[in-house]
Amino acid sequence: MYLNRTICGVFEEMRSCNETKNYSYLLGLIEEAQSMANKMESKIDLIKDFEELKEQCKNLTERKNDLKKDIKKSGGKVDNWE
Repeated sequence: MYLNRTICGVFEEMRSCNETKNYSYLLGLIEEAQSMANKMESKIDLIKDFEELKEQCKNLTERKNDLKKDIKKSGGKVDNWE
């Protein structure tokens, strides 16, 4: 059982298949490597989405603060805006 198996470990095992010329389990290793790569790509996209959301949140907070200033300048109240 591999608890923290990495894609590099899978590639090393593929090289071992080639060295011994025993390709019986190579297709399984290819599937495992593809699955790991898909998970990595998914995580990269997720991180990108979070970074974009963080930037949007920052922009909206700045916009909210600008609106609060505009309301105060015009004599309005902004007591409930947090």
